[in-house]
Amino acid sequence: MLRLIKIVFLCVLMAGLLLVAIANRGFVTLNLLPEGLSPVYSFSYELPLFVVILASVLVGLMIGYILEWLREHKHRAARRAKEREARALSREVEQMKRKEQKTESDEILALLN
Repeated sequence: MLRLIKIVFLCVLMAGLLLVAIANRGFVTLNLLPEGLSPVYSFSYELPLFVVILASVLVGLMIGYILEWLREHKHRAARRAKEREARALSREVEQMKRKEQKTESDEILALLN
């Protein structure tokens, strides 16, 4: 059921993106620098408007993902520390169990002698 909802959502999203692309086919001039800052070479490109819109959305998403990844760094570090601690405690418990089994068998042998 969840897979079907995902497929329907993606189809609707793709249809929406297609409609945006069709509605914004006109070319626009994209200036990367203001005209006063670039006296030697003008960094301007002729692109369809939908390319500018989609590229802007993708850049915004990437910036958001990077910022979120940086924000969650402390949580990931804490999780790794807890996992290391759990492994160390697990090793310690196993060592204690082996030591306890060894002393029990020694006691039994001592009683038999």
